[in-house]
Amino acid sequence: MAQNSVVVVGSINMDLVARTDRMPAPGETILGTSFSTSPGGKGSNQAVAAAKAGADVVFVGAVGDDTFALELRQALVDAEVDAERLREVPGPSGVAAITVDADGQNAIVVVPGANSRIVDLTDEELTAIADADVLLCQLEIPLDTVTAAARHAAAHDTVVILNPSPAQPLPDDLVDTVDVLVVNETEERQLGENTLARVPHVVTTLGADGARYRGPDGERIRVDAPAVEAIDTTGAGDAFTGALAVAWHRGPQDALAVACAAGALATTRPGAAAASPTRTEIDALVAGRR
Repeated sequence: MAQNSVVVVGSINMDLVARTDRMPAPGETILGTSFSTSPGGKGSNQAVAAAKAGADVVFVGAVGDDTFALELRQALVDAEVDAERLREVPGPSGVAAITVDADGQNAIVVVPGANSRIVDLTDEELTAIADADVLLCQLEIPLDTVTAAARHAAAHDTVVILNPSPAQPLPDDLVDTVDVLVVNETEERQLGENTLARVPHVVTTLGADGARYRGPDGERIRVDAPAVEAIDTTGAGDAFTGALAVAWHRGPQDALAVACAAGALATTRPGAAAASPTRTEIDALVAGRR
């Protein structure tokens, strides 16, 4: 997997993870089996996943001035993500309250905190985007900022990959800059065919069933996910997307194979960013399936 450069403009959160035998019903209180904290956020998760999969990664985002901030920054540094453009702003860092049941399924509530303060991009951040091979964005930061980053990337021939999560209506000037849209089946339905049809490349994740691809000329590809014993699906989609960004230059068939392997491996260990596999692990699993 050749190394390339990826800039991620997105969120970074502290994940507060409660494990239970089953999900509580509305209004119900149940006892959990364990609790832990770990760095997360879709932007940070995808940045770490891309770095572990072999890319040079720059992260653009924000933390607060609370006790979580130092740990969140260090998690990026430990994964060899360039965190020089991670801002510190007054107030709390973003957090995600996550419940994981015995089957590895999860429910998540995100409180953006400092992520909502990324309302502009500096000249230095814009330069990083222009110089990158790929810009990777999600929707846990202000939509106007995502749009500005994507427009700048498109103007400088940087590939724009958007994971539109949490799903919301997308402005025309964002849609028109996106090269690759990465959605799950729920997001695919919520965005609708009118939006999807305007994006050249659409990748739909199918969980344990793998992923499918639709190209600009009508080309369609389906890649199955490797069979694994899943213990925690938290962050699997982010591992998939980060690895896809790294391998995209190899073409959709290879990129989907790499991304499906990364997503499957991520479900075999707990956590979000910490679960992302290394380039060596991904390559070994892909090679073993050929």
